[in-house]
Amino acid sequence: MPTITTINVNGIRAAVKHRNERNHGLLPWLAASDSDVIALQEVRASDEEARDSLAPALDDGWHLVTAPSSVKGHAGVALLSRTEPTAVRVGFGSTEFDDLGRYIEADYQVGGEPLTAGSLYLPKGAVDPAVTKTATEKDTAKFDEKKRFLAEFGEFLARHAASGNDVVVGGDWNIAATENDIKAWKTNKKSPGFLPHERDWLAGLFADGWNDVMRDLVGNEPGPYSWWSWRGKAFDNDSGWRIDFHAATAGLAERAVKAYVHRPDAYDLRWSDHAPVTAVFG
Repeated sequence: MPTITTINVNGIRAAVKHRNERNHGLLPWLAASDSDVIALQEVRASDEEARDSLAPALDDGWHLVTAPSSVKGHAGVALLSRTEPTAVRVGFGSTEFDDLGRYIEADYQVGGEPLTAGSLYLPKGAVDPAVTKTATEKDTAKFDEKKRFLAEFGEFLARHAASGNDVVVGGDWNIAATENDIKAWKTNKKSPGFLPHERDWLAGLFADGWNDVMRDLVGNEPGPYSWWSWRGKAFDNDSGWRIDFHAATAGLAERAVKAYVHRPDAYDLRWSDHAPVTAVFG
């Protein structure tokens, strides 16, 4: 029964070092985890730095593969697993994005069955310059970058879906798919992560060989959210976004039996602005 978790750690070194009276950061959470594979995003560290931060977990038997960004302190993805992967692939065949710490995948044997698991950190993007008068040149560049990423990554995912293999991609997708995936959707219609072209891209993905595991299990209802701003009362009021989730190929998705968000009990128990999200497959 593969159990896969995804979490944007918002900096692996900060997540490990986070301390207060009631919270001891990422490592104790990891020690209590029963996941087979954990997809990490926004690692923001070299492979050496990530291994140093996670040394206690690696000493306990976890295996780590990383894809740092060539831009120091930016992005970065990784996979932690109970068993050593049989193959690891960084990127998805993109000249532009493969060295920017946006995607890594590995093949595993879990419960005697083959499984491919990926960790994705999709670009946040920016406002649509065509409909936003205040858009800057930087906004335009980020908006265009995300569109290029979606086009290339979409083709890559289509090949995975056509393979017939069991593949799950956990990650920070930086897109809220529907109104059920963002609490304040009425005031975010022009915000990156909830733009029409982004939601259309996800809708196409879920109509063509991939499934949103959490949404399939919880049905047509708001949330459960996985990201809340550090500012104000967003967390206390559960005014969040569901942008961290698992996309699974059809055969694997049919075996999903449970999915849940590890939402902390209180604001001061958070060690990231994202919460881990877990999916369990039979």
